[in-house]
Amino acid sequence: MAKKATIREVAKQVGVSVATVSRVINESPHVSDDTKRKVLDVMDEMNYAPQITARKLASGKTQILAVVVPSFTTPYFNEVLKGIKDEIAQTDLDLMMYNTGSRNPEAGMKQFFDRGMADAVIILSIGVPDKVHKQLQAMQTKTVLVNTMRPEYNYFQVNDYKGGYLAGEHLAQQGFKDIGVISAATDPVPAVDRRRGFTNALQEHGLQVNEDFSVKGESMKHGGFSEEAGFEAIKKFQKQGEFPEAIFCLNDTLAIGAMYALSRLDKKVPEDIAIIGYDNIKLSKYHDLTTVDQKMYTIGTRAIRRLSELINGTDEKLQQETIDPVLVERGSSRKVK
Repeated sequence: MAKKATIREVAKQVGVSVATVSRVINESPHVSDDTKRKVLDVMDEMNYAPQITARKLASGKTQILAVVVPSFTTPYFNEVLKGIKDEIAQTDLDLMMYNTGSRNPEAGMKQFFDRGMADAVIILSIGVPDKVHKQLQAMQTKTVLVNTMRPEYNYFQVNDYKGGYLAGEHLAQQGFKDIGVISAATDPVPAVDRRRGFTNALQEHGLQVNEDFSVKGESMKHGGFSEEAGFEAIKKFQKQGEFPEAIFCLNDTLAIGAMYALSRLDKKVPEDIAIIGYDNIKLSKYHDLTTVDQKMYTIGTRAIRRLSELINGTDEKLQQETIDPVLVERGSSRKVK
């Protein structure tokens, strides 16, 4: 394969500086038409194709957006990323996604920023520790947080307490008395807030969660928020020999795993046990699953729009917004008389 020509070789062939070739590449008006024509002719003769990233670097414009996420494979993150990818098409940014892993996402994120690779960043569902904060400030990296918050940054945060409250209120209003919760093996802040809102809603209706009906899966896949973990949790109820009337699962994948496990035990949803999830992923509709919609796609698009404002300098004022989720009622939580 023939060696690709370099910008220096083009400049030498034309008899101009590298800076002049760079100005031609970036369509600068400060180059004569005659010089521009000569540079373009030599670029064509030498089959020189400037890389987009190099052209952007020469222009001084923000070029690489890094989306830092604990997992690429969960439906929740996929919906946010879909919103990001659809909206980024309206910008001049190149997208790079970095998976920190769900076991220690803060450490994984620090390793990424130690490389200093991104010009702008969206951090999704990972807290920003002081060391990373100092790195971002030192590099003057335009940053937007999604479903996490820190006072120095623009962020879009879902009100998980409100979402959990809506789930508890719904089940209580349906007339259920013995209500359980399926959680993940880990306890990230959003999950704690959901469970707290749920518990408070039940208490306001004169109910409480029996400790025997509060169970967790064992699987650590996706931080414990997986179908496998939901399946395992139902097996724990089976081992106890007692099931609640209704179960709040802290996300939809837990709920889908729980529903499958119940079907294997010949228990029907909602006739035998009602189920409610959280996230409103695409599959929840096809499982007739009542859930809480976090507006994930919309948040992804808004994060990109906000980042564009920061990059273009059109609005430097901090924008910190907490978004209320909404209950999506379907058949899985219906009280069967």
